[in-house]
Amino acid sequence: MRRRTFLEKTGGLLGLSMAGGFPQICAAGRSLPPSERIRVAVIGVNGRGNNLLRTFASKQEVEIASICDVDSRVLNRRIAETKKGGRHAPSGSGDFREAVDDKSLDAIVLGTPDHWHAIPTIYACMAGKDVYTEKPDSHNILESCTMAAAARKHKRVVQMGTQARSAPHMKEANQYIAGGALGKVRYATAWESMKQGSLGHPADSKPPAGVDYDMWLGPAPKRPFNRLRFHGNWRWFFDYGTGDVGNDGVHRIDYARWALQTGLEAQGEKLPDLPRSVSATGGKFYFNDAQEWPDTLMANFDYGNCLLTYQMRIWSPYKLHDEAEGAAVYGDKGYVILANGRWRAYREGGALVKDSSGGSNLDQTSIHVQDFLDCIKSREKPAADLATVGHPSSMLCHLANASWRSGLTLKFDPATTSFEGDRKAHRYLGRTEYRAPWKLPKLTEL
Repeated sequence: MRRRTFLEKTGGLLGLSMAGGFPQICAAGRSLPPSERIRVAVIGVNGRGNNLLRTFASKQEVEIASICDVDSRVLNRRIAETKKGGRHAPSGSGDFREAVDDKSLDAIVLGTPDHWHAIPTIYACMAGKDVYTEKPDSHNILESCTMAAAARKHKRVVQMGTQARSAPHMKEANQYIAGGALGKVRYATAWESMKQGSLGHPADSKPPAGVDYDMWLGPAPKRPFNRLRFHGNWRWFFDYGTGDVGNDGVHRIDYARWALQTGLEAQGEKLPDLPRSVSATGGKFYFNDAQEWPDTLMANFDYGNCLLTYQMRIWSPYKLHDEAEGAAVYGDKGYVILANGRWRAYREGGALVKDSSGGSNLDQTSIHVQDFLDCIKSREKPAADLATVGHPSSMLCHLANASWRSGLTLKFDPATTSFEGDRKAHRYLGRTEYRAPWKLPKLTEL
């Protein structure tokens, strides 16, 4: 169905956001007949979305059928680059609803800002399409819960872009943990200590030519254009992003949660999907700039039978366990350090027993995308399945942010999608209001 039909069907619930950038695409996919290709629309093709476009375009079984972006300059550039890479020129649009409506498409790929992950994913699932979405899964708690419910109900393959879930070294590390070498596991931690620069305080201005800024805002409140709230820097503002805990932290938190889960299973226990309580403290202690999210954060996730912690300091370039960003899981007989491209194991007393350093630097995104494509064909769960992997890890980020913003230790009830106790925390479950005509579907509407 066309856009008008979609609007009639959904009551005008949708809109879009994204932004664009891109080198040469590899000319793959031409050896397969069209009937055997997976037809894909890539939505949001600047920055990370550009990388996803290139990666999907490099896969033999993929046909880039459509590209969508609210920046017409970026959109036209990506169409030309795709064609130059040896493919037929895909269709182009500034409105993702056209891709959701297109019955000839098999999947959509989301390289959009955080505030535009949930609505396209949910409606794509409802339309019978599979989805690859960047991390974190959403902008807030209610969006995450609704996305997971939509993926389950409509039996869609939905992969979240925590690409380490497909990385050979991470699988190897978890196999080691599963063997019981760590003994009794009770604690894991994750961290970010990468130094970033100040954003400053630039003045508002007019949107760049060719940008549909109203569509970029989508469900977020109407505000004057500012370059800091656009093209990458959007992640530092409450309306659009989730701060560094959702930007880089979600990767490291997922490392820790995966390893903790594996360690508990090795000793016959289970890690609950969500912690029984979350507390987070921190603030803007270093930077005097426009960023709204904290530059320093400590979060504690109490699961009842174990503890997971996360620390973030984006002004301090000092390593933990020789890693600027990573995770660790501890048992009473040893511990494991998990990093972006390596892992190390230590026995009781601190002796190094395993070091995976020096291996090949594999393209984890390419492996992760291939896993998604393979699962589209097999209908198996992907490595970072949204409902069982992406949602629980993203929820730790969202719960930490809600705890920090409310100043409260929070107990979340997934059955009622609400916090126990103090009602003032409920405002941090999700947006209090979606800007018309967009809204988040209720779980009962899926």
